[in-house]
Amino acid sequence: MKTTLMTSALALAAALGTAQAQDFTDAKQGGSMIVTYKDDVSTLDPAIGYDWQNWSMIKSLFDGLMDYEPGTTVLKKDLAEDYTISEDGTVFTFKLREGVKFHNGRELTAEDVKYSLDRVTNPETQSPGAGFFGSIEGYDAMASGEATSLSGVMVIDPYTVEIKLSRPDATFLHVMAINFSSVVPKEEVEKYGPDFGKNPVGSGAFKLADWTLGQSLTFERNMDYWHEGVPKLDQITFEIGLEPIVALLRLQQGQADIPGDGIPPAKFLEVTEDPAYKDFVIEGGQLHTGYITMNVKMPPFDNVKVRQAINMAINKERAVRIINGRAVPANQPLPPTMPGYAPDYEGYPYDPEAAKALLAEAGFPDGFETELFVYNTDPNPRIAQSFQQDLAAIGITAEIRNLAQANVIAAGGEPDQAPMIWSGGMAWIADFPDPSNFYGPILGCDGAVQGGWNWSWYCNEELDAAAVEADAMTDPAMAAEREAKWRDIYLKIMEDAPWVPVFNEQRYTMRSAKLGGPNEIYVDPVHVPVNYDYVFSNDVQ
Repeated sequence: MKTTLMTSALALAAALGTAQAQDFTDAKQGGSMIVTYKDDVSTLDPAIGYDWQNWSMIKSLFDGLMDYEPGTTVLKKDLAEDYTISEDGTVFTFKLREGVKFHNGRELTAEDVKYSLDRVTNPETQSPGAGFFGSIEGYDAMASGEATSLSGVMVIDPYTVEIKLSRPDATFLHVMAINFSSVVPKEEVEKYGPDFGKNPVGSGAFKLADWTLGQSLTFERNMDYWHEGVPKLDQITFEIGLEPIVALLRLQQGQADIPGDGIPPAKFLEVTEDPAYKDFVIEGGQLHTGYITMNVKMPPFDNVKVRQAINMAINKERAVRIINGRAVPANQPLPPTMPGYAPDYEGYPYDPEAAKALLAEAGFPDGFETELFVYNTDPNPRIAQSFQQDLAAIGITAEIRNLAQANVIAAGGEPDQAPMIWSGGMAWIADFPDPSNFYGPILGCDGAVQGGWNWSWYCNEELDAAAVEADAMTDPAMAAEREAKWRDIYLKIMEDAPWVPVFNEQRYTMRSAKLGGPNEIYVDPVHVPVNYDYVFSNDVQ
């Protein structure tokens, strides 16, 4: 099947409105912006980075075969100039753009695509996204350590790569658009080894110019970028170590342009109700669920009744009030706008007395002691304290571990370090708009690995098999059946209760008056949180 795409300007117009697209097209080249963050970035390696803070940074440093139209979830070709799909849906042949250069000046070729896919699926890389590639022929041999190269990825010529799947996969083109599929140069990875994440070299719109750990990162425009007219900014500076309230003050004083950690909850109503900021506060929907994980490999969370009791102990309405009502309570892993969501599912009721009874039935009439890990930026510690009170009400004493985001992620990626984690601030936002994306990396067996994001360490092989069957339904006529199958998977997960789904949150951010571009790029559903490639400065004349 052949596919064709509109030109970049027309595609942007279709996605965001002609007038807004024209604004970007007419914007002058130049200018800079400052983005603030409280904590330093953990890594800029696309095979490793998997949090909201570094996701859009990595998107701007690297390219993949596929991407999305700015501000949307509509797929488009990126490094792939064209592609074909076999009739049975198992062979994808990608034709690469010629003349694309890495930041080190070398031309990108099909060998780089193969190397990058081999690298991300090699267990030694410890990529939290390896499971996304499970449908590629040879993945199982790679995962088990029996092979060092994916047999299904073949270089046909310098600009053509063929990828064979072991089964049809309805999500495969989406997988080729996520950061884990980014193309990296082998020589730079080998040069820096484990430090590649601090010395990233890609082919993206920006390149890393400086990184002073704990202080700042500086991106500069890639002068050789293949995409004409992108990006507009010459430089982006990420300032590290600013508390969100201080960051907001800097923006209000004209000393910063985007508060990377969002609008601080303590200032949310003040800012959103001030007419002076009405044109600069941006709200956007997102495929998001915030949840508490319970490590099923660590007692007493290996007892399903304990996990079910905790589901009944958490006051979700109070958690929503803490964030000024910017969310709705959740009762299942999928958000309401995701295909596969079960609107008729009632979930576990908030019932502390029933929770205490179930805890006693599980063998813990007097409760127990545990730890709750949480990202240390407001409002997450306050939300964790509300959970602490909920747990105390049924006899569970939970010590709160307030840590930097990278440390919480690291603890969750170990099988025996974090009994419970509140995902807030790192909560799941879909990589692509498909129910499978809420399964593989955070609830599937492939994600329950060292360095992974399945922090509950939940692995149900029967559900894994059902997930594979669902994703093999590539015929559009089977869409309803596929959606129903995913719905059943998530309801069975709720029976096992490895999570407490807490709420589905809206996204809010701000920008300074000098920044231009459509609002959608500041709450981009894929380039979370901001699509830096399409921001421009109004100050450049």
